[in-house]
Amino acid sequence: MFEQFSIEAPSSLFNQDLQHKIDNKTKPLGALGVLESLAFQLGRIQTSLTVDVSKPKMIVFAGDHGVVAQGVSLYPQEVTPQMVMNFLHGGAAVSVFCAQHKVPLQVVDVGVNAELEDHPLLAKRKVAFATNDFSQAPAMTSQALSLAIQAGVAEVDNALDNGVNLLMFGEMGIGNTCVSSCMMTALMGIDPEQSAGRGTGLDEGGVSKKAQVIARSLKRAEEQTGLPMAMWDAQTLAEQVGGFEILAMAGAMLQSAQRKVAFVVDGFICSVALLFAQKVAPHVREYAIFAHQSNEKAHKSLLDALHAEPILALDLRLGEGSGAILSYPIIQSAALFLNNMASFESAGVSDGDNI
Repeated sequence: MFEQFSIEAPSSLFNQDLQHKIDNKTKPLGALGVLESLAFQLGRIQTSLTVDVSKPKMIVFAGDHGVVAQGVSLYPQEVTPQMVMNFLHGGAAVSVFCAQHKVPLQVVDVGVNAELEDHPLLAKRKVAFATNDFSQAPAMTSQALSLAIQAGVAEVDNALDNGVNLLMFGEMGIGNTCVSSCMMTALMGIDPEQSAGRGTGLDEGGVSKKAQVIARSLKRAEEQTGLPMAMWDAQTLAEQVGGFEILAMAGAMLQSAQRKVAFVVDGFICSVALLFAQKVAPHVREYAIFAHQSNEKAHKSLLDALHAEPILALDLRLGEGSGAILSYPIIQSAALFLNNMASFESAGVSDGDNI
């Protein structure tokens, strides 16, 4: 099912000209820091010396998780559909910030454990009413995995076909920090104690319990597949311990990269989706802009593994795409300085070589 993705690295055709344009703005070399690397990345992705991020879209994928039955979350599962309705009615943080920056918001039901009312901002792509409890059985079938991936692909195609030129991704799903930590453990070959964090506010005992559930789930999966997790391919990993909204995000990232459009990665859970997508197609990472480093314990080590330099570090741990939308004005500034800031020559200012 992953054969549909054939992702090339961004073109290096404009590298020299892009760097020359950035270096010859009226500033000391490197003085705009992260903005310069963002402008260079956007130029490479768009294969242009003038970049455009004026038509963004936020897509939030939502799903529920059977493993919540193991007591890995502070909140009950019914919070997922309640929060989805909060997004749709404009009351969530991501809704407020999207309205602030005039960024369209789309919420995608990939696996919420409820029948949701129709709404103009809601896309109904439900695979099932939650994944299976992966501590007891595989999280999903291969058919369900395919549907989750295709949900992300379809949402990206719809957005890009309507002129969107920058995508931002978020998620909602009670228990999905546990699922993400489990996926990270399998993808990186680390101990569950290194990946399990507080999520929505677990105490130390709750975090320890989460790590135990992850360890038990991975042991179950290794026994049932007959393979150590280090030998799992992407499909096996997803079927055994994946989450619908996480995999839909991965599909969306892969399709965005395949269509050569930059996308913004939110926090810990979105970063795990990218780590999974990178297992499918390594070049997907080069189309990713990292919004922030979250307060979730394992996010720093995950960002390091992805060789990522996030734009913000605001001690956030909300999810929803909240960090992604907060980073948007800085991404806009990177584009504006590349496009509009004067060069030494055009401004008649002496550069360092002429002093």
